[in-house]
Amino acid sequence: MVPEQIEREIVIEAPVERIWAMLTEAELIQQWFAFDGATIDPRPGGSLVMTWKEHGTYHARIERFEPERLFSYRWARLPDEQPGAGNSTLVEFTLTPEGSGARLRVVESGFAELDLPESEQAEWAAGNVEGWNGGFATLKDFAERQAA
Repeated sequence: MVPEQIEREIVIEAPVERIWAMLTEAELIQQWFAFDGATIDPRPGGSLVMTWKEHGTYHARIERFEPERLFSYRWARLPDEQPGAGNSTLVEFTLTPEGSGARLRVVESGFAELDLPESEQAEWAAGNVEGWNGGFATLKDFAERQAA
């Protein structure tokens, strides 16, 4: 079964503005997610490009950019493709102050709309669950070390 969306949520003991920067500034995205390079034009309609030596270069189009609150982009499933209908999912980060830190939530949706057989859609979603689990663990560690 292909999920409608996948979700991951964590509380990070770091200021909202620091976490926001880690989501939206190229040099910081590279520290926790796109380890081999990132570029970003931080505005609706802008581009986000992320590179991993072992996976390739992935392109995304920014959908929403509400500083220190909401950041979303549509990213292509395969390297070197531009995101579009049938080849991309929507990633949405929501940031909410909580205590001395913040709650960060990611929702990725659109797996059932990928131009793939249902079994491959489900496999892609499962792989992305693992990716967000690892990415969020790295982000949390990096943000909390920087805040200390």
